[in-house]
Amino acid sequence: MIKLGITGGIGSGKSYLSRLLKEQDIPVYDTDQEAKRLMITDGIIRKSLINLLGTSVYQNDTLNKTLLSEYIFSNEDHTRRINAIVHPRVKSDFLQWASNLSQKGKKIIALESAILFESGFDNAVDYTITVSAPINLRIQRTIQRDQTTEVQVRRRIQAQMTEEERNKRANFIIINDEKHDLYSQMSNILSLIKRKHAE
Repeated sequence: MIKLGITGGIGSGKSYLSRLLKEQDIPVYDTDQEAKRLMITDGIIRKSLINLLGTSVYQNDTLNKTLLSEYIFSNEDHTRRINAIVHPRVKSDFLQWASNLSQKGKKIIALESAILFESGFDNAVDYTITVSAPINLRIQRTIQRDQTTEVQVRRRIQAQMTEEERNKRANFIIINDEKHDLYSQMSNILSLIKRKHAE
């Protein structure tokens, strides 16, 4: 089985790439969505969060997002503590998901993560693909999608790994500037990977 890691900065279009992969019958594991699910359902995460933040971190079996957000964004050390609890469980869940699909005969799967490299999820995949787009286009897309302001979007961009660093670390780069065709770039990468594994 070939495991792909999909990443990119906010507004780059990584979720759009994931949709294209799904249309090609390539399952995609969304780490953001799955992390939210596991923070509710995973016993190890629940116990660790309660030990760290107290029983009020859960209310009526749902996550107290306000309390968690206030803790995470109060300083970087708090963010690292939460990530140290959640990320290993997400990686473990992904590997189990991948194993199940492998047994069902799936040849290629993907993992989507905005923090692929920062979280160490890149170690769980065979190839990494980053979606790159001009910063002004990324800002424009995010403002329209999230109904937010340019100041808030720029703040979120500054909190992420730089575009240059992501591009340097990725095995493949897909340009999503509304000039280059995303689908053909994706197809070329998939063909290259398949040929490499057929050798």
